[in-house]
Amino acid sequence: MARPKKIRKVLLLEPNYANKFPPIGLMKIATYYRNLGNWDIVFYKGDLKRFIVEQISEHCIEELTEFLVDIDWYLKKDVIVEFIRTRKKEYLDTLVAGNAELKDTILPILSFYKDYYWKGTWKDNPEWDRVYVTTLFTFYWDITIETINFAKLLVKKKSDLMVGGVLASIQPNEIYQATGIKPYVGVLQTPGQLDKGDTQIIDQLPLDYSILDEIDYKYSMSNAFYGYTTRGCIRHCSFCAVPILEPSYQSYIPLKERINLIREHFGDQKDLLLMDNNVLASKEFPQIIQDIIDCGFGKGAMFTPPNQLEIAIRNLKVGINDRAYIRKSQSLIMEFYGTLKDEESFEVYRIISKYHIGKLLTSKKENILLAYQQIKPYYDKHFKSSSQLRFVDFNQGVDARLFNEDNVKLLSKIAIRPLRIAFDNIKTLPFYEKAIRLSVNAGLKDFSNYLLYNFDDKPIDLYRRLKINVEFCEELNVSIYSFPMKYHPIRPDKNGDVDYSHNRDFIGKYWNRKYIRAVQAILNSTKGKIGKGKAFFYKAFGNDEDQFLELLEMPETFILYRFFFEWLDNKPGGFGTAHWRKCWNRCMSESSDTEKSMLLDIIHQNKFNSVSELSGLSQQGQELLLYYTNFRKDIITPGTELYRLKKEYDSNPTIKLKRKL
Repeated sequence: MARPKKIRKVLLLEPNYANKFPPIGLMKIATYYRNLGNWDIVFYKGDLKRFIVEQISEHCIEELTEFLVDIDWYLKKDVIVEFIRTRKKEYLDTLVAGNAELKDTILPILSFYKDYYWKGTWKDNPEWDRVYVTTLFTFYWDITIETINFAKLLVKKKSDLMVGGVLASIQPNEIYQATGIKPYVGVLQTPGQLDKGDTQIIDQLPLDYSILDEIDYKYSMSNAFYGYTTRGCIRHCSFCAVPILEPSYQSYIPLKERINLIREHFGDQKDLLLMDNNVLASKEFPQIIQDIIDCGFGKGAMFTPPNQLEIAIRNLKVGINDRAYIRKSQSLIMEFYGTLKDEESFEVYRIISKYHIGKLLTSKKENILLAYQQIKPYYDKHFKSSSQLRFVDFNQGVDARLFNEDNVKLLSKIAIRPLRIAFDNIKTLPFYEKAIRLSVNAGLKDFSNYLLYNFDDKPIDLYRRLKINVEFCEELNVSIYSFPMKYHPIRPDKNGDVDYSHNRDFIGKYWNRKYIRAVQAILNSTKGKIGKGKAFFYKAFGNDEDQFLELLEMPETFILYRFFFEWLDNKPGGFGTAHWRKCWNRCMSESSDTEKSMLLDIIHQNKFNSVSELSGLSQQGQELLLYYTNFRKDIITPGTELYRLKKEYDSNPTIKLKRKL
């Protein structure tokens, strides 16, 4: 008889940065290993030290179970985890509950695993056969490098640690220098890239959605199918990473089979989010639209949410991913319990207590399955599923330069909302306007775009693009949401002298730090987006270009608390917006060229900590700089004059920011 293959372990890691979308690459790799079989697959995003503690606790429980079979140690996992993590005696006392004999028996085992963690012995005994780390934006450099270096401690052989993704592809040499790990560049599009002789093309595999339920982190863009119908882009914009990530344009990737497999295993998803970088460049665009329709995303398509608990229990029974579906089932049951009242609440609580599933760490697979059988009648009684409109989103945007009546007509046949049309440069206005008007004529009404700024544009270009969108909204009776997006370099400069790719400090040649902060302050009040409504736009960004330019120069606190400081104009003390404006105009018109240059240099650098120490400024110059003090702390600190005035204003505000969405 042939010996069964040894189970090997693969760990998928995403650095603990904030991001909207799940790690599509890791989800495909999870599918790859699940198809291979004989691999234990774990996905993690979060505190890596906590992850190590929980892994060590698992081994501790295994040994305790072998040593004392009469006690279900798994039901005490939460206490064991905290004892190993904190070394606090109170957790040991909770475990033994006053039983001195039991304490003497288990203390050597518990102390061994406590020391195994705290003395770092685990670093000498890595248990993962393969580890994969995904990467994202370059400005997440620090946390990404920290994660890669931590991952080196987890893998048995360093050659079996693979780093991939956006940052890895853009800056492979820098990652190698920082970690000693040579990253993979690009996309896994060739058979045998992870295991010689294997025929799977990883980039074309369906996503394993189950791994997302292994972690606490919740991605804001959830409940969607993710995928590509094309790869690459025919453009080679200097600010874009796509030519590096996807250097060859692939004009068609079949969609239907992958969507159907995801539906079968993980349940239906509401929306379809496609990450294509230039779908309109595809000669197979009509086929792509037909695939989208065939997948259930034609215009007006509706979605009826499935019973997620039923799916989780089904997958738990067949063992697709116990780690994920124990967590998901337990979470859904506890969420359901929280909605119940009176007798039903008591009965479900009794079941939860009987099977010890009130806490995730003590929830066992067999107990969840047993509890579900008794909870199911209550759950089915209350489960309701109302239909909702589905949406298709080409999230990376579509190329305005490629719009024509034929492809817009095709777009109008699917449930696209919003249609994202790139408007990164004011010079593309003729193409952009044509794309908007063609789309409206085809019946499309909901649009969105990212407006790149701080690249080679001038500040006034951003204002003009925003205003164009607001005017289109009114003229065409449509909705266009604009999202200004600050440019960040993805590489060091050509000479290698300056590297802004690992932070967010880059300032474009027509911009300065004050202007960047002013735009961000304005966007703070608009929650990062600008929709329809001229009155709102003009108040936020100025009635005309001169007012916008004035806003860029205005003290940041005056922008953030716009209406409050305008209200202060009517109060004694001379510290409202009109007073700043008067002082600004006087300095700009009356100051010497030398002083004006000095003032503008200080203001545009947005650094005011030591302005009182500067010599050579006139009294009115010093007065102007006082307006640039950060008053936000004073505004919220009881006892200050600004706090008192803000309370007075809040009790009877004279101006309210109204927005028509």
